Amino acid sequence: MIGQRRNPSAPLADPALIAEFKTAQTAIISDNLSRLPGSPGLRPFHKGGVMVGTALTVRTRGGDNLAIHEALALVRPGDVVVVDGGGDVSRALIGEIMMTIAIHRGAAGMVIDGAIRDVGAIAAGDFPVYARAAIHLGPYKNGPGEINVPVTIGGMVVEPGDIIVGDEDGIVAFPQSDAAELLIAVRKQEAKEADTLQSIREGRYTGGYGKQ
Repeated sequence: MIGQRRNPSAPLADPALIAEFKTAQTAIISDNLSRLPGSPGLRPFHKGGVMVGTALTVRTRGGDNLAIHEALALVRPGDVVVVDGGGDVSRALIGEIMMTIAIHRGAAGMVIDGAIRDVGAIAAGDFPVYARAAIHLGPYKNGPGEINVPVTIGGMVVEPGDIIVGDEDGIVAFPQSDAAELLIAVRKQEAKEADTLQSIREGRYTGGYGKQ
């Protein structure tokens, strides 16, 4: 039934690809996705560190986290819990307790298109948490909600099983089927930008399109 679907998790992404994307900047990944996928308004709340993993998606109504609690029971090492809360920031969808559950189940991070709380505890650690805002008001736990369905995070569509990458600049997601080809393009751009920066330092730079 729509609003109550609980689908199986998609296969985890290749660990070798996950490791490679841990050294890739979201800005360069985005450049090589025609600069289309992205989630304006979401930002990191943790102390620091890159997030890379396989999307375990949740859709819930604004201010309700029942489906998120259910999804945490499905988390596998390497999953990123990606929550479409409709951008509602009137109530926090997760806090320190739910983050700690995710950590102990081996999650690679959490992305909340909504609000969070217990920001002090989240900011003190390296576990990646991205959200739209913080607020002290807690959530309802009534539903409806769905697990492992396509979701929209700040305008970016995320499918269950997508690879999702986050750093200081934000988050970006893409299908596993595109990952190997995308990685080649990312490495090529990294090399080009490294050469550009070196040419600037050495006085060889003559202009042209840069990173921006």
